[in-house]
Amino acid sequence: MRAQVFLLILFFTSTLNIMAQDFEKLRNQMVEEQIVARGVKSRIVLDAMRNVPRHLFVPQDMRNYAYEDTPLPIGLEQTISQPYIVAFMTESLNPVRGMKILEIGTGSGYQAAVLAYLGCDVYTIELLPELAERAEKILNDLNYSNVTVRCGNGYEGWHEAAPFDAIIVTAAPETIPEKLIEQLKDGGKMIIPVGPVLLPQWLKLITKRGRRIVEENLLPVRFVPMVK
Repeated sequence: MRAQVFLLILFFTSTLNIMAQDFEKLRNQMVEEQIVARGVKSRIVLDAMRNVPRHLFVPQDMRNYAYEDTPLPIGLEQTISQPYIVAFMTESLNPVRGMKILEIGTGSGYQAAVLAYLGCDVYTIELLPELAERAEKILNDLNYSNVTVRCGNGYEGWHEAAPFDAIIVTAAPETIPEKLIEQLKDGGKMIIPVGPVLLPQWLKLITKRGRRIVEENLLPVRFVPMVK
């Protein structure tokens, strides 16, 4: 009987190891074919994309699709962003270890995990309690201790923790929230999709220079709406 139990444990351990190797292979393929091929060059960002297990941030029945070139549903009419978009937005902020970053729209927690892997201190806000709780659990299980999750209204930002070196917004408001600009450090950057959900949206890079705000259109995109 003990021998049978041992063999069963050995079988499952071997299966899990094979699955982990398969997912690692798919991650490397994702980085080369979807991200490097489209011009993302940051070595540290590419390293994060190769190592953060995206499949653990999607529902169980979606894991076989986790490394495909597409956003995926995560429930409650929300999605995890396309891998390329995550890499592009991360690179655009030029993150360095120790940066304090505010994320609006925790969603699955994957973007926060990528920033945490890079050594940033991440403050992330999610409007939907179920998603906030789920993301917090996954991040804790994976030992991303430099991420703090809050359930709340992203339009208000995180006043107590401000100012931030950078802000990343993963849902689209129709106009740029003024309170987020206020909570950005002088010289800080914010990347944010802007526009109505049924009309063209632009991914914008905002740079705060004293009282002057410099706004740059980067890419046409399609994000879920940012809700108050």
